[in-house]
Amino acid sequence: MSARYFYGWNVVGATFVMALLSFGLGFYGLSVYVATLQRLHGWSASAVSAPVTVYYVAGAVLTAAIGDLYERFGPRAVVAGGSVAMAAGVAALGVLTQPWQLYPTFLVMSLGWGAMSGAAVNIILAPWFQRRRGLVVSIAFNGATLGGVIIAPALILLIGAVGFTPALEVAALVLLVVLVAVAAGVMRRGPEELGLGPDGDPPPSTRAYPEVSGARGWRGEAVRTWRFWSVSAPFALGLTAQVGVLTHLVALVTPMLGAGGAARAVSATTAAALIGRLVTGFVVDRLNRRLVSSATLVIQIIGLALLAWAASPMVVYAGCALFGLGVGNLTTLPGLILAVEWPREQFSALVGLVVGINQFTFAFGPSLVGVVRDWSGTYGVALGACTALQAIAAALVLLGPSRFLRRPTTPRLSGSGASRRSR
Repeated sequence: MSARYFYGWNVVGATFVMALLSFGLGFYGLSVYVATLQRLHGWSASAVSAPVTVYYVAGAVLTAAIGDLYERFGPRAVVAGGSVAMAAGVAALGVLTQPWQLYPTFLVMSLGWGAMSGAAVNIILAPWFQRRRGLVVSIAFNGATLGGVIIAPALILLIGAVGFTPALEVAALVLLVVLVAVAAGVMRRGPEELGLGPDGDPPPSTRAYPEVSGARGWRGEAVRTWRFWSVSAPFALGLTAQVGVLTHLVALVTPMLGAGGAARAVSATTAAALIGRLVTGFVVDRLNRRLVSSATLVIQIIGLALLAWAASPMVVYAGCALFGLGVGNLTTLPGLILAVEWPREQFSALVGLVVGINQFTFAFGPSLVGVVRDWSGTYGVALGACTALQAIAAALVLLGPSRFLRRPTTPRLSGSGASRRSR
């Protein structure tokens, strides 16, 4: 039988575009908004930073339950709705006149962030691929990385050319038009709509997913197991350190490299993140994903050690590159571990919960690094604290449950008579 093109690759492309714009404007763009608002209005750093923490926390709360929304309404409706919310928030940032207005604006934006961030990428792609899950998730998440490479710099240039308010209006319009079109024209619930199974295989004889009513039971049982926390806790700690370092990276390297060198260091970090995620995507499906996660954290620890040493510009660039190799993978790997250690029907609920916990935790990473730096008078101590967090994470992720332990039970679905699934 001749090989046929699998529609799932269209969904990968659509998810790539979603990640490009949602991370470009909803994650990397935050530093642009904060800096510009401070410059235009003279607002203090704390006045514009506190709403960002609220943004991440609110997004984390939504993300923890986003699997239920995707199961109930499907990706077309959720991505389209998230696009409207994020576009409205981005456009509103350009017309604010008081710092307190940042809070409701970022809360609106957080609806879009929660609907289209890391959990959404995993949830949208989960029904389409099993054998090549690691590769396709890595490809889609590279859209998120390119959001920092393309969208944020383009936004800076656009603000310089036409001004802050018009630039944000253009950015919001592009996000809204492109993502609504992609959601409506490409995204589907899963391959069963086309009479196919994951990876283009024949459809399974049983339903791919049970009723949604069991999701709360799955989450409740999961959070009482070490199996769940051995995935959630390590990545929450690792991402707290990572986001804290990334937020302060320019301030950290500028004394050694100057402004131009700091820009190159950020580019080196982002480029390494792209390379690291692609390489990992090609090999992770054939390796132990917990070992890959621990190795990723160890590489970042080496990078942090070089940044703390900072003996020369080349050492700083090397530290940025090594640290960057793991930047993308720490958002990709939790979902990949869940995919092989938990039954498929539980994936959407659990990946949303894990990503929500991670986002809630890393929301405090920038403050942690800033407070430790101010207390000690140097970034060296702050980097040491981040290194400790990542070392704990690298050890914890290896302490996952043995394959000989009993798998978590799946709550019985009322009226379905469905038996527990096993992978």
